Parts: sequence; structure tokens; C-alpha cells
Amino acid sequence: MPGGRHLSSPNGASLAHTIRDAVQRALAGGGAEIAEAVLAVPADELGTFLHADFANGDGRTLLTTALGASPGAASGIIVLSADDALDAADEGKAVILVRNETVPDDVLGMQCSKGILTTRGGLTSHAAVVARGWGIPAVVGAGEIVIDDAGLHIGDLLVPPGTEISIDGRTGEVFLGGADTSVVEAPAELQALLDWADRIRAGATVPVAVRANADNAADAAHSRRMGAEGIGLCRTEHMFLADDRLPLVRRFILTDDPTEERAALADLEAAQEADFEGILREMDPMPVTVRLLDPPLHEFLPSLERLVVAEALGELDDDGRHELAAVRRLHEVNPMIGTRGVRLGVVKPGVYQMQMRALLRAMAAVTKQGCTPDVEVMIPLVVDPREMALARTWVADACATVGYTGAIKVGAMLETPRAALVAGELAEVSDFFSFGTNDLTQLMFAFSRDDVGSRLIPEYLRADLLDADPFDSLDQVGVGRIIRQACSSARDARANIKIGVCGEQAGHPESAKFLVACGVDYVSCSPYRVPIARLAVAQALLENGSVEPAALDVIASDSAVRAQ
Repeated sequence: MPGGRHLSSPNGASLAHTIRDAVQRALAGGGAEIAEAVLAVPADELGTFLHADFANGDGRTLLTTALGASPGAASGIIVLSADDALDAADEGKAVILVRNETVPDDVLGMQCSKGILTTRGGLTSHAAVVARGWGIPAVVGAGEIVIDDAGLHIGDLLVPPGTEISIDGRTGEVFLGGADTSVVEAPAELQALLDWADRIRAGATVPVAVRANADNAADAAHSRRMGAEGIGLCRTEHMFLADDRLPLVRRFILTDDPTEERAALADLEAAQEADFEGILREMDPMPVTVRLLDPPLHEFLPSLERLVVAEALGELDDDGRHELAAVRRLHEVNPMIGTRGVRLGVVKPGVYQMQMRALLRAMAAVTKQGCTPDVEVMIPLVVDPREMALARTWVADACATVGYTGAIKVGAMLETPRAALVAGELAEVSDFFSFGTNDLTQLMFAFSRDDVGSRLIPEYLRADLLDADPFDSLDQVGVGRIIRQACSSARDARANIKIGVCGEQAGHPESAKFLVACGVDYVSCSPYRVPIARLAVAQALLENGSVEPAALDVIASDSAVRAQ
């Protein structure tokens, strides 16, 4: 649970009462009462017990309202760069990192911040996704704010760096000044309710698991504490952003010497092997889906804009000019649909082979320690079966290199309309699928997820042109239709293929219910959304008749025995 005093609130107290009452009635009844208890609690309100809120509503001056991208309340002084965030945090200060938008280079500064505020971006922007994964409050798309070296300009008001502000990642509000925060303490009965939800999901005619998106051992451990039954998305690129990894990645990208490139890859391989070992140990024996490198390489270099400005000011040395040349060489007009994912593996095959060797060696190492790793390798941005067939050869080559003779599952991430439309053909060369609903939504709507969140979508919602933000709640009419069609086509081609969903919408209760109806085997979401998804999926299975009364009676009988 986040820090803060444990207090009650009107909403939290009401929810706690609902949970206690529902569980106590169920314990005195049978299977039908168990089902009633699980259905009685609004899944999306469980976040009340997971995130801090302001302790009172008085004495704060509202500066602006934008998009609440990661729930929770936080106060801290304004810092304008990741380096400043790290320096202030080292001094024991609470900070709010304020940026126009965050990039992978900012991750260390984000990690030490109490909250994140950006002037651009939407619910699936870099800042939003990273903040939700770590449970850090975030507000994005605050377009009324203009940032320069003097601080934040909001109309005629200047708020300089070092000023204390507060943000509410649920409502999107930004306030001047600090504020006390509190966390509503969950009732003891919540654990019983979630245990019932887990047993309902496991005992359904078609069981549905809840996994988490986690990228390191600490995230994996937290996911497990939240009740995740595996990792549905391990984003290996996040492992490259640590202090000791980023220089290795840049060395690999910038060198023109094949020998130096191989040396950089060897160092990265050792680092990734250690990362994979930690994750596999934490999740043993649960499944872990490892997505090979997805973003374009330029994301690991300083931004083109920053380097061009430094060049104009005469601040670049020889290394800086070399970096600028590389960034210009790698620059793409639309990198989101450029050289990334499996395409990166085609033009730079050494990267994927390095990652596979590291993963296989990590599997061997934890096996010697008594673990039984269950690993699935996911290939991102696949649009054609031939790409998938080629990727399988990379995996086979890595297995041969390290002497691995066991079976390993290789699957595709479906995040484009074409991939969804050829799901039947892809199923013939894939052991599993996972829908990446963030990018799939972006491409289906032709919405840039980093641009429309704060500008276009609010206007569309006000004009009743959208029922909901499709990056928050899955669009069932368009995106949902193509997911349902892809599931059907895939199972026609390969009846036992495993299908999951790992976009942010998977943790939204209504979206989770729709995905259950599509027949997915698991949903995967940010760790802090796992309890919500556990309950929402169980509710969906009860509502669509996928749970036999006899299974509920067994749960009730076991609960009665434990209560005695």
C-alpha cells in the first residue's frame, strides 16, 4: 500500500461496510450467497484501498485540471528534469516531476518522484503507463501549463521550480501548495472476497487468469502480492534504462565497429540474464511472458530536439556530435509504425538473439536452483505469418547456441488491425497470442495516443461523439469486434491456442467483462489494477453463466469449514 495515514472517508467507509456485510451474509449461507457477495461489490472502487487520497478538501488553490492518468494523491516541490528529481530526492525532498512529456531517459527521475505532471499526453502515454505500473500518481495533458526555465506559466501566474504543488491522479486536478494524504484501510473481509473471486475464476467452465505487467523482480514480487497469477507482459526494453545499462545500449547503437558492437551486446546479455533470473525466481512456478525489444532504437538516445539545441549553442563535444549524427540517422517521421518490434529484429537480428540467449541461460540457472520456469516468448508488432516463422528461427538458433533442448512457447503480440485480421494464419505458427490493446486502439481509431488525450477526446466526449475514452475503456463496437473476430479465427485454426490481453484496458472492469465474453484465457494489467481485475473477471463469469452452482457450493463449504 502507498504511504500515508490510514483514515476513513465517506466513500471508503461505505465500501468497507458493503464488503463486510456481503462477506458475513455469504459465510452464513451457501454458494448462491457467495455469488451474491462477489457481485455486490463495485470492482472499480477497490482502488480506494490501494491509492492515497487527500485527507481533507480544504485550503487548496486549484491551478488547472487535466487527465487523471494514474490514481492517487501526492504533494511535492516542482522539479523540471529527471536529474533535478534525483538530486532533490537524494536530499530527502518530496518532488513532483513536471515535463512536457516523459521519455525513457526520464525513468530514473520518475521512479524517485512522488507524482508526475505532463503538459502533453493521454492515458496510454509514456508517463501514464510507467506511473500506473509503479503506483505513482500522475496527471497528463495539462495543456494550460507552459514550461520554461522560470517554471510553470498558467495564464498570468508563474509557479517557479521548488514551489510545492499537489496533484490528484484520479480527478486530474493540480493544486498550489502541499496537502496531507491518507489511505483508506481495507476491511479484513476483502481478502475473503478476493479469494472467492479467484476460486470462481479458476473453477469456471473456461477458467480466466489475471496476470500483471511487470518488468523487474521488484515489480514481479509486488504483482504476486497483489494476487497476480503470472506476468502477461514483461517489457524487456525497460531493463535497458537502468544507470548501468543505458550506456551499454548507447554503445551498441553508436558504434560503427562490429567488434565493439558484439562486446556491447555481450555486456547487455549478462545484465539481462541477471534481470530475467530475478523475475523468474519471484514468479516461480507461474507463467512469465517476455516480450522481446519493442521500441525503436532512437528512444535510448537523447532527443533530437535537445541535441539540435545543444549544437546551436555550441555545447556539443565530439561524443555529442556523434550522438546527434546517430539520432538523425535513426530518426523516423512516425516511429510508432516504423522500425520497431519484429522489424527491429529483421534489421538488427543480434539484439533478439542476445535477449534469447540471456533468457535461456536465466531459465537454466533458476532450474538449477530448484525452480520450474514457465516462459513464453512474445514477438511484438507482428503483422504477417512469415515474420512469425522467421522469429521462431531466431529462437531456435539461440536454443542451439546455449544447448537448450526443452520446449519453449513462442507467440505473437497482436496490436495492428492486419495482425487481428490474419489471426487464423498467425495461429498456425504461434503457440499463443496477446492483444496489445493500446496500439490496436490507436491504429483502429487513427488516434495518436500521445496527442488526442488532452485535446480531442474531451471535446468528443462533450459532443457525445464517443461514449468513453477508448484508451481507458475498450471500444467494444470497433476494437472489440476485431478482437472477437480474431479470437474466433485463431481458435478455428488452432483450438488450444492460448489468448491473452495485456493493454491497459484489460484492468478496466467493463472491458474485462467484454474480453471474458470473447473467450480470452487471461487478462494482464498494471500491478495496482490486479485486485480490480480479479473481482471484475469473476463477476463477468458469474453474469454469463460460466460458473456451475456445484462449484459455488464447494467454495461455500470450504469457507464454512475455515470459519469454524
